[in-house]
Amino acid sequence: MNANAFSRRIYTWPEFKTAARYVFGQMDDLRSAARAGRISKAFAEKIMLAVTRVNGCRYCAYGHTRAALDAGVPETEIQCLMSGELGCFPEQEAVALAFAQHYAESASQPDPAAQQRLLDYYGAETAQDIQAYLRMITFGNLYGNTFDAFLSRLAWKPAEAGSLWGELGVLLGVFVLVPIEMIKHLFHNRSSRSKTSGFHPDILVKEK
Repeated sequence: MNANAFSRRIYTWPEFKTAARYVFGQMDDLRSAARAGRISKAFAEKIMLAVTRVNGCRYCAYGHTRAALDAGVPETEIQCLMSGELGCFPEQEAVALAFAQHYAESASQPDPAAQQRLLDYYGAETAQDIQAYLRMITFGNLYGNTFDAFLSRLAWKPAEAGSLWGELGVLLGVFVLVPIEMIKHLFHNRSSRSKTSGFHPDILVKEK
């Protein structure tokens, strides 16, 4: 690997299209998670920081650190999260935070055993809430990283997994593709959801 290459995980155009379709197709889950109160604002921010630490998005790190502080998360816990140390947290949070780290480290393809442990520990509804936050923060992380990859490309340090047109497509496509997916979601017949448990294992998106 080129030592000068941009190394953080980014979106290719095909991955971005798939992720946008999936994430915004599950917006009801995120709204439900925010309204239900099963995951507190502080806990949600911790989960999102755990993912952000692995993915390395500087924009999300800044924004969610401030949001965590506003939600009452102590600075010492934020430092633990940003160093990947989970010993600061009680078990009722550490299980989700460990899963969040694994989710990011596995490129959103968590091991089925890890998913089952999350489900067994928290129950279907809370596990669904946790995964809703994971999907959304991952989308933000990788979009932010793709923007940085484009800046790095301009400095002659391109991402080996990316391309100029792919990065431009992602950066500009968010203004078209995301609204389209949200509109489609508003009119989509979601009756099939009532036939499922509500726990949605993420789709597997392979690196190109």
